[in-house]
Amino acid sequence: MRLLVGLGNPGPQYARNRHNIGFMAVDRIAEDHGFAPFRAKFNALITEGNLRGSKVLVLKPQTFMNLSGQAVAEAAKFFKIAPSDLIVFHDELDLAPGKIRVKTGGGHAGHNGLRSIHAHLGPDYGRVRLGIGHPGHKDRVSGYVLGNFAKSDEDWLDDLLRGISDGAADLAAGDTARFLNAVALRTAPPRASTGTSRPAAAEADTSKGKAAPDREVEQSSEPDARRALQRLADRFR
Repeated sequence: MRLLVGLGNPGPQYARNRHNIGFMAVDRIAEDHGFAPFRAKFNALITEGNLRGSKVLVLKPQTFMNLSGQAVAEAAKFFKIAPSDLIVFHDELDLAPGKIRVKTGGGHAGHNGLRSIHAHLGPDYGRVRLGIGHPGHKDRVSGYVLGNFAKSDEDWLDDLLRGISDGAADLAAGDTARFLNAVALRTAPPRASTGTSRPAAAEADTSKGKAAPDREVEQSSEPDARRALQRLADRFR
């Protein structure tokens, strides 16, 4: 059994904060996959459901971000869930908006929610890092993460959350590659084929408004002067 934890702050005033993207992710999973209504337990809101036949718990700590580890530890102890079966969704300043990374273990990088979970359970759990971008200076971080997503963020945010929901069963099954592929199909869908193909280098150069050089032609377009002189010399031997 997996425990999926979304990090955020409780209360409607924080609901659309960048810091609450972890809540948003697990809410979308629970809603799209028909989980039971959330109920209060372990100083958190918790629900359960099935992803491709496997039982999964979803938890949203209600202790505020810096005390998240208390609720996570209580639930993990009650359900006998090891850190290796715990996956935490959280905001990530060091990733561009809409980017996503999955990792297991490592440091908390100053994230207060992760810091609290580290203190209660250690570092050996899974994380889904959800990029929100950085405001540019450390003095602006607090106001930025506790600020709401802008109107211009809505499209990429919706695509990201839909992709997370699409791939949730793969994530719970431990197939990170398939999970990330499901997200990518929402956030960066493949372009329709035109029936023609060009080398990647040509596409990159064309995007800058310049025609890409044909390197094979470039290498053979000049006469080989050395060989011509050698052939002339051979005629007089």
